[in-house]
Amino acid sequence: MASIHHQIFIAADPDAIWNAARDVGRLHDRLVPGFVTATEMLSGEGAPVRRVTFVNGRVVDETIVSIDDAARRVVWAIKEFEHHNGALTVAAAAGGAQVTWIADLLPDALSEQVSPAMAHGLAMMKAHFEGSR
Repeated sequence: MASIHHQIFIAADPDAIWNAARDVGRLHDRLVPGFVTATEMLSGEGAPVRRVTFVNGRVVDETIVSIDDAARRVVWAIKEFEHHNGALTVAAAAGGAQVTWIADLLPDALSEQVSPAMAHGLAMMKAHFEGSR
């Protein structure tokens, strides 16, 4: 199973970043505008599911597994993959926040497209919060 780890420092208030990250239905305007163009929460029973539209037009449905305010960690699974577990954590750091995005996925070959997308998403998050878009 591929395990992808990306981390970035963002010179912004970690509470502000976490507040946006935990708002799972607003990725497109609060966390990663320019990377995600729309987020829709789907109705249904069970765990919450969000439909995410990326700037390249790709649309994926993600099950929200957990939102942990104490750990500043949100976990989700992409439904169309054989296996996907994504986790984003926001930790306080000197002068800002350390944001970590981890994805474990199958099949392994998906890592060739997922890893660069994750790095790009974090760069867009940094630009958004640091005001350098």
